[in-house]
Amino acid sequence: MLSAYMEVIRMRFLMMLAYRVNYYSGILIYALNIGSYYFVYKAIYGGQAMISGMTLGQMTTYVAVSWMGRAFYFNNLDREIANEIRDGSVAIQFIRPYNYVFVKMMQGLGEGVFRLLLFTTPGMILIWLLLPIEFPSDPGLWLIYFVMLFFAFLINTQLNIITGLFAFFLENNEGLMRMKRVAVDLFSGLIIPISFFPGWAEGILQWLPFQAITYLPSAVFTGKITGSAIYQTLGVQVLWFGVLLLPMVVLWVKSRTRLFVQGG
Repeated sequence: MLSAYMEVIRMRFLMMLAYRVNYYSGILIYALNIGSYYFVYKAIYGGQAMISGMTLGQMTTYVAVSWMGRAFYFNNLDREIANEIRDGSVAIQFIRPYNYVFVKMMQGLGEGVFRLLLFTTPGMILIWLLLPIEFPSDPGLWLIYFVMLFFAFLINTQLNIITGLFAFFLENNEGLMRMKRVAVDLFSGLIIPISFFPGWAEGILQWLPFQAITYLPSAVFTGKITGSAIYQTLGVQVLWFGVLLLPMVVLWVKSRTRLFVQGG
């Protein structure tokens, strides 16, 4: 069974490889995006050495790592699931000898591996050549960051699968998918670091899973979070991964009795 899931990862990787030109152009788009954020924050900092516990160098690194990390964990599994539910093709998955939800996660992982090798890595090198990025010198910190980035992928994928499965109950979950995407980009700290939010808003966001997708891994990488707090933040990610398993499993079990085909 494990070999079957590995084949799913390989097939999604090869499928993404067929459209790799799109991702080469995406590197330039992300580079321009990161560059614009750099100049905006440079203007905000002005002559100030530090804002919300981050120097301009840390902020530059935070922005670059956050956006390039997004290139790895981002996927459209919610839309894929919703489309398969609408056209009824998901019914075939019910009789196949594997778990549909787990297959979707493996497909997302195959896409993530492709993005990591052909998008995130060359994109980060390009940004490093153009902007004053401060990479950590501790190999252990790099290892922890990649572990946290993997959990960021898992949590984001769980949210996507949960959102996609709601198509069983809402018939059209387009609005929910749009709302989820905005929430992830804004409340994860991708657009604005969570430490820049007002105190009351930061307190609320610390109780939501979004911070575990972008803010926590990037804050560890840039040195904003150090020492034993690093392992606490990793624990937060592990906790949210476990918490989100429950609604994902419950939705899948309940949705097996809700299938109906729109069109055909």
